[in-house]
Amino acid sequence: MQYLLTHSYYAKLLATLNVTQNKGKRTAGIDGETWSSPEAKMKAALALTDVGYKAKPLRRVFIEKYGSNKKRPLGIPTMCDRAIQSLYAMALDPIAEATGDRTSFGFRKFRSTHDACEQIFICLSRKYSPAWVLEGDIKGCFDNISHQWLLDNVLMDKSILKQFLKAGYVFERQLFPTDAGTPQGGIISPILANITLDGIENIIIDKYHRNSCGNIHNVQASKFKVNFVRYADDFIVTAKTEEIAKEVKELIKDFLKGRGLELSDEKTIITHIDNGFDFLGWNFRKYKGKLLVKPSKKSIDKFTEKISNIIKKGKAWTQEELINALNPVITGWSNYHQSVVSSEIFNKLDHRIWKMLWHWAKRRHTDKSNFWTSNRYWHTVGNNNWVFSTKDKQLKLLSDKKIVRHTPMKLDKNPYLDVEYFVSRKMKQRFKKLTDNTFKVLKNVKKVCKPDTVTMTNNCCPTKG
Repeated sequence: MQYLLTHSYYAKLLATLNVTQNKGKRTAGIDGETWSSPEAKMKAALALTDVGYKAKPLRRVFIEKYGSNKKRPLGIPTMCDRAIQSLYAMALDPIAEATGDRTSFGFRKFRSTHDACEQIFICLSRKYSPAWVLEGDIKGCFDNISHQWLLDNVLMDKSILKQFLKAGYVFERQLFPTDAGTPQGGIISPILANITLDGIENIIIDKYHRNSCGNIHNVQASKFKVNFVRYADDFIVTAKTEEIAKEVKELIKDFLKGRGLELSDEKTIITHIDNGFDFLGWNFRKYKGKLLVKPSKKSIDKFTEKISNIIKKGKAWTQEELINALNPVITGWSNYHQSVVSSEIFNKLDHRIWKMLWHWAKRRHTDKSNFWTSNRYWHTVGNNNWVFSTKDKQLKLLSDKKIVRHTPMKLDKNPYLDVEYFVSRKMKQRFKKLTDNTFKVLKNVKKVCKPDTVTMTNNCCPTKG
């Protein structure tokens, strides 16, 4: 079936489409090609083949890691190599989904950080939930995966996989070999990394939740209270005691060793839930026995710095230009955190942004009074008298974002077999996140469409169904 898919004309067209419409479509590899015209795209799709395929070296660049002086290496393949990787990723992903850990959420269809957050909440929110948490981080995961392990265990064409792994990279006009790892930036790399790390959940189940007859105990009711949640190469493991957490750490170390990986000593720590821990931009902590999930301090500081940099950059911008630059950042951050306990933080950040904007406005008009400045840039909208706005644009407030609890997903569902479940779940989640104004409009439409006579039907109301 993999062979049929990777040699399909339509799959090749789709693979070409994927790499010419994604975020990095204008970033060329070492050959300088970007396939910008329709003719170039069609010619490339027709030329995709595994016959005599030889991957070209990647173009190596370094990007800064937030909160650190270190830089992360990024490999940029050529467009042709990206398309081949996309083609073989289509064939490999269903296998990775079928064999993957149930509680792995990174780089998987219809799974997100919010699903990982909800799974952790389920594991830690009850009174009898475990009190200790192992925060795990794998040192240079993408750069150190054993090539031999991948070639022995990944179910795909070995000759093609070897080309992906052994392509090498070019940095400052010098060619370097790649003896380990999968390049960060390659389309198929996240799938290969997931396949490498899949199995941690099973070794934990075998040790702590499987009885002598081979049956699995209820994980939540187990006396060890060991739960595992992973997103990409970051993971957490819960445990009843600190000793069990240390035992699990050694178990995972042995598991990773055979794959050429090891845990980062500085980032892998054991924490009590009353002290809390950060994961995926959130802080998980129990306050007087109640688990609260809030945006982490690091995430708040990063957001504040980003807003501050935009406002500093826009000293000479018009008010409308500044609003256009700020709104996407505010919307993205508030959308990410709207499923956790964020109301108080949203209000604080709104006030922090207001102070930055006030400083921006006063700097432009040093000879004007506070009253003149406030009337010039802030207006009344609804019940709010301090809206940073123009005639056509207004700055969005984080506090206007409705807090909506994320719906937990059923871990036994497969995106290739249970498409209806995932589509329905996505639609329900989007409907829950509709703003209050949208609900008012829908309510008014429903009133107008309400049947008054026998001749009217329920089909007139768009909110039905």
